[in-house]
Amino acid sequence: MRLRSTLTTLALVGGALVAPGFGVLTTATDAFAVTKISHSTATSMFSSVGITWSSSGGCSDRYNSTCTSFEQLNLASAQGAQTLKRASGCALNITGGTETGHASGTYSHWNGYKLDFGMNTCVTSYIKNSFTYIGLRGDGAPQYKAASGNIYANEGNHWDVTFYSCGC
Repeated sequence: MRLRSTLTTLALVGGALVAPGFGVLTTATDAFAVTKISHSTATSMFSSVGITWSSSGGCSDRYNSTCTSFEQLNLASAQGAQTLKRASGCALNITGGTETGHASGTYSHWNGYKLDFGMNTCVTSYIKNSFTYIGLRGDGAPQYKAASGNIYANEGNHWDVTFYSCGC
């Protein structure tokens, strides 16, 4: 019985060491299990704070690159967009979500970590004045990092945002 108690304690302590926000693996680059949401849940969240979305194809099919889909978006990404809207007070229009056609990788659009926002003066000023410039991405896009760890890359005609957390 004592061995079982010891093992249970070790399992709980071990779990705490890797739990988000508690243990040693708490940086923006550590991958954690994330909560995925549906397209309809995301659109409801965005509508509730006045975020709009559009697609060149006028559709939301995840498997069509001309659509803008939020299917399998991370909850933290949707919450991060809401936080950006509230903090900046800017008009936000999402032009890219989880649909196919974006670059691959762990922290990708497809995996629910990224959203593209249409470029406008308000959001550009907010990002440049509120976040830290961290240099150029491999493709030459200027990048800014929020205190939350989220990364904003200026891709010329839109902001490509990687949400590691729900803060902006």
